[in-house]
This record gives sequence, structure tokens and C-alpha cells, in this order.
Amino acid sequence: MLRAVWFLILVALSVLVVIWLIDRPGSVAVNWQGYRIETSFAVLSGAMTGLAILAALVYRMVLAIRRAPTRVGEAWRGRRRQKGYQALTRGMVAVAAGDGDEAKRQGKRADVLLNEPPLTMLLSAQAAQLNGDEQAARQFFEAMAETPETEFLGLRGLLNQALKREDHAEALGLARRAYRLRPKSDWVGASLFDLQIRNGQWLDAQITSDELVRGGVIDKTDGRRRKSVLALQQATDARLVGDQAGAAKHIKTAFDQDSAFVPAAASHVGALIDQGKSRRAAEIIEKTWRAQPHPDLVQLFWRAVGAVDGMAGMKATERLAAANPNHQESHLALARAALEARLWGEARKNLMAISGGEDNVDGHDEARVCRLWAELEEAEHEDTDAARRWLNRASLAEWDPAWVCGDCGNAVGAWSAVCGNCGSFDSFDWKTPPHVARLTSNGNLPMLRDTEGAE
Repeated sequence: MLRAVWFLILVALSVLVVIWLIDRPGSVAVNWQGYRIETSFAVLSGAMTGLAILAALVYRMVLAIRRAPTRVGEAWRGRRRQKGYQALTRGMVAVAAGDGDEAKRQGKRADVLLNEPPLTMLLSAQAAQLNGDEQAARQFFEAMAETPETEFLGLRGLLNQALKREDHAEALGLARRAYRLRPKSDWVGASLFDLQIRNGQWLDAQITSDELVRGGVIDKTDGRRRKSVLALQQATDARLVGDQAGAAKHIKTAFDQDSAFVPAAASHVGALIDQGKSRRAAEIIEKTWRAQPHPDLVQLFWRAVGAVDGMAGMKATERLAAANPNHQESHLALARAALEARLWGEARKNLMAISGGEDNVDGHDEARVCRLWAELEEAEHEDTDAARRWLNRASLAEWDPAWVCGDCGNAVGAWSAVCGNCGSFDSFDWKTPPHVARLTSNGNLPMLRDTEGAE
């Protein structure tokens, strides 16, 4: 619309100029080589304008003829490039569909049409992998790693191959190289950190984790947790070589980073007790028990307060349980302490608070609770039959809590930074392991009274 308006304006101006010239024709005389030409100024202006237009048309024609070969070549190359990108796209679709042969064919076609190896090497490498030719794929990835435009993709492909064949040493070197290229990549940072863990390079892993926190790749809370776990692992290594001072330093670091982390708190209070700082150790245990009770803390608390016999242990446990009186672990700790002190009534009261006793056949008992009941029945009443019934019930109850790997389900009694089964880092949580109970013939869980009737 705007162009049409401008065109009309120009036409109107041209008409006005022509009218103005007609009203003022004037005269022009030219003497040249004995010839005399006389005409009006309007005619001369029109002739000159016509000659200019003709010259412009001739110039445009000559220019078009000269540029024709170039334009034809560009058009040919454009069609070729378009076909090449179509082949590249079809190849990527074939890779996504798992069609290795089609991906290989389209990759070769794209390579011929485009003649741009950085664009087609990735497709060729993926096609080779789909066809099971890892050696050819490795050659493509290595070529990509030598080209600045595709270096990162080439390194990623080589790294995945190294991980697939479990060559962690080579994978670590490739991850470091990729990390230097893109330190803020989530994938690169996670891969480098995991490989440093697998190779036992705890300090390097800590440095990487700190850099990822500063770069905003992981948040500060996760960074502190990692630092705590890594410090505990370094403390373990320091103990193995007899460096007690270094171990104490790492344990202090672990506790400072995450004071609610039970393994860190337990290690820290143990070190404090060894250093004669029992009062401080007891305060930390009470604080930790308030947030997250754990059975490993009970014996440490006894050591911290100097409980050397059953009654002293009972008083110490009552003090500890007061920090979280309604928690199951508090009742369990009190029941164990009462059994040690031969306070049968206290032991029974706390066990009843957990399971409800022998008549509660529908309760979901833990095996450790059933064993405590069996110990109480035998110690207080010498009732071996009742003790045996509780032990039978323990065989059907939920397993005792343990450190369970969240990735593979491996359950262990002692916490460690890395799962010995699947190699996962910081994957252990304190909880009841998965347990499949034995079923009766009608598909129900066998009850205690059924067991009694059978006897």
C-alpha cells in the first residue's frame, strides 16, 4: 500500500514537471560541425531523458548477461545444498528410528551433496554405531574432536564409547577435555564428577563440585552435602594411612558442611570423645537426635556421658530420648537400655508403645522389635515358648533398618560414600530394606496365632 502511494506521488510530480515545461517551452540552439539544431527546451529534456533510460536498459542487459553464469551456478549449488540438507534430515530421522542402513546411506549422500564434513560426521558416526561398527564410529568421533566446530560432540561420542567398554581412565581424560571446553554444561560436569569418584580422586571431585556450585550448575545445598560426603571419605583414607590428624580435620569439615548428616555427626562426636571433649560431643548427639534419631548415636552418647553400667546407661538414654520422646528410635533405645538395666517394666512399656504387644497380630513389626520382645520374655519370665513365638514372628516381620542404596537397593550395615554394588555416589539412606514376606497357602501373611495353633 505504501509503495503504491509513493508511485502515485511520483507520477503526479512528473506530470506537474511536464506541464510546467510545456508552459515555458523556451528555445535551444546547438551549432556543431557546421550543423545547427534548434528546438525547444522541453523537447531537448525529453530526448535526454529517453537516452538516459535507454542507456540504463542497455547497461542492465549487459550486466544480466555477464552475471548469468554466476547465478546459474548459485542456483545449482542451492538446489544441491537443499538436497544435501534433506538427506541429512532423513539420516537423523533414520538414526532416531534405529534404521542403521538408511542412516548410513543418507549420510553418504549428504556428505557428497554438502561436502561439509563437520555436518555429516556425526550422522556417519551414529549410523556406524547403529550397525555395530564401533571402530568406524570411533574414527568419525576422533575426526570430529579435531575440528573446532564439532570438537565437543566428538569428545562426547568418544566418552560414551569409553564408558560403554568401562575404560574409566580414558573416559576421565576425555571428560576433563570436554569440561575445559564447556565448564557450565550439566552433562559434562556430572560426567567428570562421577568419573573422579569412580577413580577414587576425592579431592579432584571436591574441586569439580565447588566449581559447579560457583558456576550455578548445582545449588549450594547439594554442594555442601557433596563436600560433607567427600570429606568423610577422605577421612577414611587418612585413617588407613595412619594420618589421624588429617582424618580429624576432614571429619570436622564434613560435620561443618552438614551437621544433620548422621555419619558426619557420628564421626565428629567420636573424634571429640577421643579428644576428651565429651560434653561438646553429648550436646551434638542430643541436637542430632532431635532432628534425626539413629541407633548408632546411642552408644556414642553413653561414652560421652560416661555410662559404664546398666543403670547409668538407662539414665543416659532417658536424657537422650527426651530430645525426641515420641520417635520410635527413642522407644527402642529405652527398651534396650531397660533390658540392660533389668528394668522389665520399662522395657515392656516402651515395646508396647512401638508394637502393641503379642495380641496385636495385625501390626507391622520390625524384626529387631520382635527380638527385643523375645529377649524380654525369656529374661523376665523364662518363658521360652513366648520367646520362640516372637522369634518366629521376627522371621516374618520387616527387616531391620539399614543403609539402603536408592539406585540398586543394596543394603549394608555401615554407611559408605560409594555403593559397593553399583558404584553410585551418596546413594545410601537409612530405611527398611525391601522385603518379600512368605505367604500362606491362601495368599495371606501368616499370623502369630496360626503359628501357635500349628504347634
